[in-house]
Amino acid sequence: MERFLVRRARSPQSSRRTRSEPPAYRQATLESLKRVVVVEDIKRWKAMLELPGQPKENLMEALGELKKKIPSKEVLLSTKIGHTVNRMRKHSDHDVASLAKDVYMEWRTFIKHHSNRPSIEVKSDPKTEAFRKNARKLLCEALDLEIDHPLAENIEREAFHLSSRLISAPYRRMVRALVFSLKHKPEIRAEVKTGTLTIPAFVQSHKK
Repeated sequence: MERFLVRRARSPQSSRRTRSEPPAYRQATLESLKRVVVVEDIKRWKAMLELPGQPKENLMEALGELKKKIPSKEVLLSTKIGHTVNRMRKHSDHDVASLAKDVYMEWRTFIKHHSNRPSIEVKSDPKTEAFRKNARKLLCEALDLEIDHPLAENIEREAFHLSSRLISAPYRRMVRALVFSLKHKPEIRAEVKTGTLTIPAFVQSHKK
């Protein structure tokens, strides 16, 4: 009698048992680490929190991003972001006040127990800061506001953020376009100044 060897198809379950899939890892970026602090981002969120008339979603976004970081004592002192967050604890909106309290207490507890552990700080160079200061001056003039007005600062910081924090050709084009719109389109200028048109929406619409 002849003998035949019958091969049966493996079920999906059995193949999974024999070949275990390697675990998936997600690579962390330097900026995603809690103790790596980009000072420009701290200043951007601070400016957002301090600008009057900000919608709740902007405040919650800024506080949410700040909660992901723990600035060093030196950064807290130089930027005064701790004072800003502390004031937000008295905000009329319960959610904003509660989140501000969480951020403030987490920072305070960490600094109290780990004050000797420095964070990694990422700062802009003087040439970059000088260029950005001039951009804010142009925005103030286009808005018909005094120099160093916080509204112009917020607009410039948003443009810098959308340009990957680089003084690049896209950043220059964006600043020129923003200045042109504010100077020659009174209806847009009015909407930006009253807060009807939010800063992120205004700047995003001019991204080249």
